Amino acid sequence: MRAEAQSHIDQINAATALLRRFLDWDRAHKRLDELNARVEDSSLWDNPKAAQEVMRERRRLEEALGATERIEAELKDTVELIEMAEAEGDTAMVDDGLSSLAGLADRAERDKVAALLAGEADANNSYVEINAGAGGTESNDWAGMLQRMYTRWGERHGMKVELVDHHSGEQVGIKSATILIKGENAYGNLKVEGGVHRLVRISPYDSSARRHTSFASVWVYPEVDDDIDIEINESDLRIDTYRASGAGGQHINTTDSAVRITHVPTNIVVQCQNQRSQHKNRAEAMKQLKARLYEAELQRREAEADASSANKTDIGWGHQIRSYVLQPYQLVKDLRTGVTSTAPGDVLDGDLDRFMAAALSQRVTGEKVEVEDVE
Repeated sequence: MRAEAQSHIDQINAATALLRRFLDWDRAHKRLDELNARVEDSSLWDNPKAAQEVMRERRRLEEALGATERIEAELKDTVELIEMAEAEGDTAMVDDGLSSLAGLADRAERDKVAALLAGEADANNSYVEINAGAGGTESNDWAGMLQRMYTRWGERHGMKVELVDHHSGEQVGIKSATILIKGENAYGNLKVEGGVHRLVRISPYDSSARRHTSFASVWVYPEVDDDIDIEINESDLRIDTYRASGAGGQHINTTDSAVRITHVPTNIVVQCQNQRSQHKNRAEAMKQLKARLYEAELQRREAEADASSANKTDIGWGHQIRSYVLQPYQLVKDLRTGVTSTAPGDVLDGDLDRFMAAALSQRVTGEKVEVEDVE
């Protein structure tokens, strides 16, 4: 068996093994049998909401189990075909088998990621909050680059991206910004992006052309729909209004339309200034606060989910989850999984799927990788 073929086989086997582990294979089949029995019970539809939940879980399990079984069967058939072709010296058939293996490996990776996005809020839209670290112009520019990166990731996947809050840097970039990315599994994918991101480059703002290191933090939390009840006591809130910054004309710059809400017990702060109306900004900020409180509860209940802990540390050296080096060489390196890319331009243009898939897989396996940061 050629080394290329064995590489694809190993990749496929790793993906299906992870899926079996994640699904808890025997228990998943037993659960599917239980759901099928419930669907056959006509009384199920006496409660339409509960019935929809049953049908949704049943469909998810059927798709995940079926996809894994199909990949395993196709892998077995393809390997047998290649072995037979090699024995007969049929190089054309071997090449066809290798092509099939490559396609199957890609499909296994896609199916693996789809199955891993089964968390309580994974299907929800997602807020992405970006804050510049210390460093003035450099960090502000870096934070702006990250805002564009996540915007481009959403657009690549056909998602809608809305600007919720924006505070411009004094010269370039942003001090902070919040965007809402709307699309299927937005939060499920983006939740592993939370943490400190580090940039190393020769600064375009340094007349001496010295290399600079900049930091920015990313916080990710799901949009909360109306079906999720989050109780908030008004007495726990401190609400401030201020003048919105940035473009918007005379009205937006002369009225206190922007709203900042602090949840005193948790010290969670949210803000919104994208609407002209203070009332609308307050409503949007309350939505963000509910989302942040819900995300905090999800993190508390999910012991394996450690992405948020990185956000709660200083925005600086020693806390980064990923480094992006633009000079003197080009490399992006994830410090949790070891995944790298030698095309940082593509990554900064939204090519993040490999990084997300590896981090999602790591949440299932719990395996820690010893990764050295880049200089």
